[in-house]
Amino acid sequence: MTIYDLKPRFQNLLRPFCRWLEGRGVTANQVTLAAFIASLAFGLWMALQPASRWPFLLLPVLLFSRMALNAIDGMLAREFGQKSWLGAILNELTDVMADAALYLPFALLSDGAAVPVILFVVLAGAAELTGVLGQTIGASRRYDGPFGKSDRAALFGALGFFIGLGLDPAPYVDFAGWIAVVLSIVTIFRRAKAALAEGESA
Repeated sequence: MTIYDLKPRFQNLLRPFCRWLEGRGVTANQVTLAAFIASLAFGLWMALQPASRWPFLLLPVLLFSRMALNAIDGMLAREFGQKSWLGAILNELTDVMADAALYLPFALLSDGAAVPVILFVVLAGAAELTGVLGQTIGASRRYDGPFGKSDRAALFGALGFFIGLGLDPAPYVDFAGWIAVVLSIVTIFRRAKAALAEGESA
């Protein structure tokens, strides 16, 4: 069970807004790029002002908004005939890059955070690559947990919020970083195993 399993309910809430956007000519690729640019700008703000509480306090808002935009671009693509090869590439590529932009600034918060946070960002990208690779062997795009995109956002959004409230980041970012590393490794293994089983059965 991961937060990703709640996505259908989340999409149902967003569907009226999605219809409104489509009626005004907004495309799935435009939404994808908007979420990506917002994430890069916010990550730059965090990196340039690591001593400021505001970027970290507002990080959960940005992450929630990004999740909403990611759900909307998918619905626009699937439900309104906007699927494209370019959209598929943008969706996967910008997700990994946006994750890196938003999570790497945590490495600046303490001396001990750099190694686990950077390692986690690399493994998070590897987890998404593993999910995509399932399609190359006849399996589906794998979203197996326990630490997919939504789960990463929940952990670091909560961590950022408490840092924004004044929590000393040093011990907590280090610990959360190593927890994220372990969970990312488990996620890679589970996605690879599930993809192989699905591909072999197909």
